[in-house]
Amino acid sequence: MLFLSKWETLPEYRNSNFQAFSRLPDGDPVADGGNELQLIGRWHDLAGTSGVAIFKCADPKTIAQWAIGWSTTTNIEITPVVDDAGAKAIGAALNQGAAL
Repeated sequence: MLFLSKWETLPEYRNSNFQAFSRLPDGDPVADGGNELQLIGRWHDLAGTSGVAIFKCADPKTIAQWAIGWSTTTNIEITPVVDDAGAKAIGAALNQGAAL
C-alpha cells in the first residue's frame, strides 16, 4: 500500500527535529521506521516547518508506528493513496458499472 504523509513540526521543536533527522543514516532514509517501511520520496519545506513523503508498506500499523515516533513534536497526517495505474483500474471498473 502507498501512503501520503504530510507533517508539520511544532515550531518549538523545529531545530531539534532537524537535528534528529540529520542523524538518520544516509543509506537507510527511514531507519526509524523499521524494515517494513519503504520510502518512495520525501520533500521538505525548509523555510517553514512542513513536508510530505510517500511511503510503501504492507501493513498500516507499520506507518502508524513510524508516526508515533515523531508525534510528540510533529503533527502528522497519513492518507492511503494509489498511483496512476491504481486510479485507472478504479476508473475502468466504474466505467463497467462496478460498485466500489
